[in-house]
Amino acid sequence: MKKTTLYNIHLSLSAKMTSFGGYEMPIQYSGVKNEHLAVRKDLGVFDVSHMGEFYVYGPNSLSFLQHICSNDISKINIGKAQYNYIPNHRGGIVDDLIIYRLEKEKYLLVVNASNIEKDWNWIQNHNQEFNAQIEDHSKSTGLLAIQGPKAIIAMQQLTNYPLKNLEYYSHTKAVFADIKNTIIATTGYTGAGGIEVYFPAIHAEHIWNAVMRAGAYQGIVPAGLAARDTLRIEMGYCLYGNEIDEESSPIAAGLSWISKTETGFINSKNIQKQIFNGSDKKLIGFKMDVRAIPRNGYSIIDNHGKPIGIVTSGTQSPTLSIGIGLGYIKKENSKVGNKIGILIRKKNCSAHIVKLPFIKN
Repeated sequence: MKKTTLYNIHLSLSAKMTSFGGYEMPIQYSGVKNEHLAVRKDLGVFDVSHMGEFYVYGPNSLSFLQHICSNDISKINIGKAQYNYIPNHRGGIVDDLIIYRLEKEKYLLVVNASNIEKDWNWIQNHNQEFNAQIEDHSKSTGLLAIQGPKAIIAMQQLTNYPLKNLEYYSHTKAVFADIKNTIIATTGYTGAGGIEVYFPAIHAEHIWNAVMRAGAYQGIVPAGLAARDTLRIEMGYCLYGNEIDEESSPIAAGLSWISKTETGFINSKNIQKQIFNGSDKKLIGFKMDVRAIPRNGYSIIDNHGKPIGIVTSGTQSPTLSIGIGLGYIKKENSKVGNKIGILIRKKNCSAHIVKLPFIKN
């Protein structure tokens, strides 16, 4: 099992560890609810160094990325970022990712930890006709997500760059915690605001300690994967392996907004047909009407007890103190406000469909 360079730090903080994406990662420290609410109200720090980082550069980088990615890469200005997915040839998704444009002909692709090897092979195979320059820096790159409404003010003391000037989904190269050439980005997976910081992995412990000191006055807490999951569910964000995978339709998953078929990406003609014709199922969000917690794999039923879908993610929302979930159901049953049932241990538990996200950003 692989470990990030902060593994010993996590152990020293008595983190509960788990296997995720091929890495031994902290699932929680002080408790999921405490970590979740700290990020929503103040700030927390996540070690997400298990994520993958690929650099794509050179004169053919744009045309190559337009071919393998769903969004319009030409719309990314230098210093900005963009959400994307990599389509496969049969209508599913290889992975979802964020792309940062660092220079005119240089991009950083950040992919899911569990898909690093698969994504790298896919990129290499499809680069043969473009011959863009590509490099895998996953093992040598550290990444901390410092998230929450107080993250910007707390982290300002670690850099001379005015963080408040960074718009959402933007980034800059700057000195951070005395480490040069870090990338500071206003991206994240929590919907709580804040920054993500990319740096050489050898400096991970130094930067972690600096972040904890800088955030102490604002109540910073270390946060694990469990809180990261509850935070993203509250925002209705897709998780690879749950809401999206090699078989799932990006249109059914609500990703038509990043499906710019006019660019001619892989399988774009079939994706365009899905956009035009619609899909037979749809990803929805729902709230429980009773005291119950939905989980991945539970059946969704209609008022007559007939199966109409399946739960892909569910949790007890620490913010709302109710059960919430995401799932796919038949399109004709997907109207906001519709009553549904979640089959939990053979019991029909009442719920209703809501508009995402569950909470305001």
